Amino acid sequence: MVKKLNWSEMRSLPPEKMAQARRALEDVRLGKPLGAALREHSWNDAPLNKSALVATYQQLVESGEWEPDEALLAAIRLKPVRTLSGVTTVTVLTKPYPCPGKCIFCPDDIRMPKSYLPDEPGAMRALEHNFDPYAQVQSRLEALTAVGHPTDKIELLILGGTFSSYRRDYQAWFVRQCFNALNNMPPAPISLPGRGDGGEGIPGAHHANESAHHRNVGLVVETRPDEITPDELAWFRTLGVTKVQMGVQCLDDPILELNQRGHTVAEAHRAVAQLRAAGFKIVLHWMPNLLGATPASDREDFPRLWESLCPDEIKIYPTQLLENAPLYEIWKRGEYQPYTTDELVHLIADVKPSIPRYCRVNRIIRDIPSTHVVSGNKRTSLRQDVQLEMARRGTHCDCIRCREVRGEKVKPAALRLDDLVYHPDGAEEHFLSFVTLEDQIAGFLRLSLPGADSPATSLVDLDRAAIIREVHVYGQSLAVGTEQSGAAQHTGLGTRLLTEADNLARAKGYHRMAVIAAVGTRQYYLERGFERGELYLVKRLR
Repeated sequence: MVKKLNWSEMRSLPPEKMAQARRALEDVRLGKPLGAALREHSWNDAPLNKSALVATYQQLVESGEWEPDEALLAAIRLKPVRTLSGVTTVTVLTKPYPCPGKCIFCPDDIRMPKSYLPDEPGAMRALEHNFDPYAQVQSRLEALTAVGHPTDKIELLILGGTFSSYRRDYQAWFVRQCFNALNNMPPAPISLPGRGDGGEGIPGAHHANESAHHRNVGLVVETRPDEITPDELAWFRTLGVTKVQMGVQCLDDPILELNQRGHTVAEAHRAVAQLRAAGFKIVLHWMPNLLGATPASDREDFPRLWESLCPDEIKIYPTQLLENAPLYEIWKRGEYQPYTTDELVHLIADVKPSIPRYCRVNRIIRDIPSTHVVSGNKRTSLRQDVQLEMARRGTHCDCIRCREVRGEKVKPAALRLDDLVYHPDGAEEHFLSFVTLEDQIAGFLRLSLPGADSPATSLVDLDRAAIIREVHVYGQSLAVGTEQSGAAQHTGLGTRLLTEADNLARAKGYHRMAVIAAVGTRQYYLERGFERGELYLVKRLR
């Protein structure tokens, strides 16, 4: 009989356990399958776990007894898919705070920010640390390191409802605390209303992060279309934000009004055009099964995303019927009917093949525990269900996530360069990508060429400039300055994409280039001819 261990016992590493883990590591290095090595070298009447091997490996490398072995670390790393997109994501939540929205589908739990539940994975961590940003980042970095993931390139995802509705002194304090944790600096004093950080501490935290071990390569916040203004976007840049998530939910005004969303389709278009004009990466949320919608109307609605909004990434969040949301009372009256799992799977399988090649589908369902769902779909594996249905039909999706190289080896010389041109509101967009012979993406660049109808931004760095909104090279995240045979990262693909972007912009008559560089990527661009502007990095195109 296998003995069950509690969490602390599994994480502990006494000398006897470390000795067993070392023997297992040596076997894996000699070619033994990982599972067999874990079973053969048990401890305390139970098989070893991967975290014991990772911790032992790290101790052996830090002591100098073993040389770093990326192949061995890759073999023992827990959940390698977490960093196969080239960066490591750290999610934090802001404290509970009133949201300006009155959406009838949103749960409202007094312990959490609007729309979140306390037993969602990320929310549980936030609640455990009393929503302290420093503690959330620090604990997540420690957990990622313990299971073998690199933490030198961090995308920081700030969730918690409408970020723009929080006081700006709290926003600045929250972001500064996150950066202090990334920089291994002491936490800043607690923010008090009217006495918090008005942004004065941000530049110093940013400067320290440019050469920190945990560099920020993306900062994401979520807000609403009706909160987007030129002043708000300038503030976002002051904080270091590079990507904005927004719920448009659907593109039908009567349905938006019925669900008390609080904004119109026109406002969504205006907000997205302003974000693009300011160089931000754009993530939109789309919600099938809203009150008033049908599978047929959702099928008609989905293509509207690509007519002129053209988001860079989307999250498909089917409406989930929760007891602590106003929609619950409407359902009790018999005026709302959730789709079945089968209806949802067929709906998403119908629309997913139409997603353009420049977009990435991040999620297909919220990570809400099924115990909260009153009626309708309760499966959290909806993405896998949709993939199986598409395979049965013989259809496929060409979105970025479905074509990432992930852990596959690439030969840079064999890659082809694609230039996908499309025309959202206010700009001509070029999605430049290096693609393998199997049509997998090794790296890409988003170049935005603002048109005459591009919204005014008041951002001097962007005056008459072409804008690089994103550069991303895929594959398992590698440490800054390291290389790995066959890996896409650190093989010069980013530099080649920048050169192509320069040539395109110059040919289109642009004399300046700006890039919305994350704080931890500034040095990369400075080494490639860019200079510091006010809120962006810029250079002249000669």
